[in-house]
Amino acid sequence: MSVIRSAGMRGFRATVAELGGNAEEFAALAGLPVAALDTDDLLVSDEAMAAVFEIAAARLHCPDLGLRIAARQDLGMLGPLALAIRNSPTLADALECTSRYLFVHARALSLTLEPDPDGDRGLIALHYGVPAPPPVQGTDLGLGFLHRTIQRLIGGPYALRSVDLPYRPPAPAAVYEEFFGAPVRFERPTALLRVPRSLAAHALTGGDENLRRLAMAFLAEQSADAGPSLVPRVRAAVRQLIGTAAPEITAVARLLTLHPRTLQRRLSDEDTTFAAILDQVRRGEAHRYLTTTDLPMSQIASLLGLSEQATFTRSCRRWWGTTPSAVRRSHRRQKRIPHN
Repeated sequence: MSVIRSAGMRGFRATVAELGGNAEEFAALAGLPVAALDTDDLLVSDEAMAAVFEIAAARLHCPDLGLRIAARQDLGMLGPLALAIRNSPTLADALECTSRYLFVHARALSLTLEPDPDGDRGLIALHYGVPAPPPVQGTDLGLGFLHRTIQRLIGGPYALRSVDLPYRPPAPAAVYEEFFGAPVRFERPTALLRVPRSLAAHALTGGDENLRRLAMAFLAEQSADAGPSLVPRVRAAVRQLIGTAAPEITAVARLLTLHPRTLQRRLSDEDTTFAAILDQVRRGEAHRYLTTTDLPMSQIASLLGLSEQATFTRSCRRWWGTTPSAVRRSHRRQKRIPHN
């Protein structure tokens, strides 16, 4: 079981009350301590927190519950991390700080800067990493919070190009596009925001370098005891190997300076396996190769570290219920259809 600070529940009680529901009843149904509704620093199961959002959304017939809660939250939810972010000199520094210390708030979450999934060199992707399968309301909440935080840090719109979500949510697309102010694409490999590459250099005003140093020192001290989740590090190592070397557990363990058995044991403690992480990364990379390149299927299979093209085809059927060629054709058809 992984844990998250109960600060992630900020705004839940008020949103539920506004919709005529009982937040304490939903907490009990999800196995979440009622105290988590009104305090920030209780460590609770991330599965229970995800469950309470899903239960409330279903019982209250509110498919955009996660976005509504995100609209009520502010950066202060992140505690000491918020102080470091607010006092960063640039957005790049704020994002790097968040990427490094987000696990202090939530062990299984990650934020990474990655190449644009569509291959646009003028854009970068802010990838919001969540445990699989991604919970709809929790992921909506997290990505919505990230979007609003960037807006607050730079003082307004930031030319968000589009949003990717790894599912088709029950709420209408128009609800998402109104919230984000940009096109939203569903059933994508991962959750992310596509933003201008130049955004990272945006200077943040009003910061205090001394406060930032104090906050960073405190976070470093906390992180020594927090035992950060290994999953984001393994995921990043697998991505590094894909396309250049065989993404085997021994190679990943070497990159992380761990014994393979230690790596397996620590992943088991987080209720996952190396094979599951490798499959998730392969799925995302396969989608990127199929939708942004014209590489032949045999070459994509090789880049993914799969033994033969037939294995790649079987994997695609398991991931998407169709063949790799059909995924590529479907993407090309969608690109030809103008967005409304």
